[in-house]
Amino acid sequence: MNTFAREADGLAMAPLLNCLLREASLPAGEPVAGRVVHRLRATGRLLSVRTGHRPGAPELWTGTTWRPMRHGGLIALAAQEMRAVTGRSHAALAAEMAASREAVEALLAARARATPPDSPWLRSEQALVMGHSHHPAPKARSGGGPPGTWLCYAPEAHARFPLVLLGVREDAVVDNGDTRALDTLGQAPDGYRLLPAHPWQLDLTHHLPAVRTAFAEGRLVHLGHTPWDARATASVRTVHVPGSPERPGASADLFLKFSLEVQITNDVRRIRRHELRHVRRTDPLVTAAFRAMDGPAAWLSERGHRTARGLEETFPVLLRDGLDDHVLPGATATLAAAFTEGFDGDPLDRLTDPLLWWSAYLNCVVPPVLDAYARHGIAIECHLQNTLIAVAPDGTPVQAVFRDAEGARAIPPTPREAAWQRLVYCLVVNNLTEIANVLTHRFPSTADALWPMAQREFQRCGDEHGLPEIKALLAAATVPCKANLLSRWIDADGTEPCCVPVPNPLAVPS
Repeated sequence: MNTFAREADGLAMAPLLNCLLREASLPAGEPVAGRVVHRLRATGRLLSVRTGHRPGAPELWTGTTWRPMRHGGLIALAAQEMRAVTGRSHAALAAEMAASREAVEALLAARARATPPDSPWLRSEQALVMGHSHHPAPKARSGGGPPGTWLCYAPEAHARFPLVLLGVREDAVVDNGDTRALDTLGQAPDGYRLLPAHPWQLDLTHHLPAVRTAFAEGRLVHLGHTPWDARATASVRTVHVPGSPERPGASADLFLKFSLEVQITNDVRRIRRHELRHVRRTDPLVTAAFRAMDGPAAWLSERGHRTARGLEETFPVLLRDGLDDHVLPGATATLAAAFTEGFDGDPLDRLTDPLLWWSAYLNCVVPPVLDAYARHGIAIECHLQNTLIAVAPDGTPVQAVFRDAEGARAIPPTPREAAWQRLVYCLVVNNLTEIANVLTHRFPSTADALWPMAQREFQRCGDEHGLPEIKALLAAATVPCKANLLSRWIDADGTEPCCVPVPNPLAVPS
């Protein structure tokens, strides 16, 4: 097995192990020599794993000895457990898990040949080679073709590429919100408006009858490509468009979010019509909430979208604020998810006072999320991939910048519980727990101090806003957590996943 294959096995096994340990097992003893044994609930199989920030080196008890497992064996074990739990098989998901591991190996090889960007922020966006830490197939690209067809668009391979420029005839333009910045990306002929497109999406859809007809009838025309490159970001379908000097005449950068006919984690990343409508209703509310805050937290507004009539879900482009006008002067943005994987320029690499850093992180992230909920009735999807942390030159967090109006929700007066539980999952389980685990791994002596500090921050915010939900949260023994393996196995709707209870790290001892 070559180096990339060995590394890919480890990177692919960690998220799948996390799923099994969280969703389907119970500890079967105390950790011994850096390993712990778990018993799978449905099948009773015993699984020993190396403890740490990322579980690894799994071994299965055969009845007489511990047998080391590779990724393929772990897939078979997960399938056996899920069949016992649900009474059904899911060959397609098992194949997706295997494809995710193959994708990781391809990404590692491509990454070794690629030149990393100069920007530390962009390096953080492109650092997620393992991906979602609790998903059975975080790097599968179902529907996207073999790796050779999409590596040139992969953020993990440091992809940068020109965008396709289409012209959409004026009688077929669908415009909503402020889309003026799109017209600065190129020059459309008379009677047409500019419509940028992701080249991968055009590759995937050019053969569709509706697309071929649109070009044949002149509703769409090819205008070539941008003379500058867009940069792939962590979400794959969202790209960063630089400001000047790389894009002459443009004073600020921006992000463009496209449809992509590819399943990534739990969903095909096509932007649906109802999602476009949701963003136009919700984004102004979130933008207003952040403008009203007394603090440095910022929101990247999705200020408009453009698409073509009849191809609304095929070629939409959402226009999102860039970083230039939002990040504090002198600070450097960092994708929070990158702290869990590390990257060249990671502020944690030069950290000397982890508790001071954690306190600053909490102060940046927790208050604005709870302020938006309490004062403005907005629940933002503040998971690690939607959270950017701006750090001072010494690496200390000084600002949180949030994004993705698609996941934000305006909370109805009743019932509020579903919105609150989703916020708790994103903020506590996905965001703070993962960052705390990284700090514990790097600085074991800080482990006992991290969560009491977080408790105090939540308590302070609860007192400030009079939120009864905070009091209940601090008293709860468990919090709900998204169960990605089980949800995918039973084909649960991506908006209504299965949840399992996990120990609440914020629980105040009685």
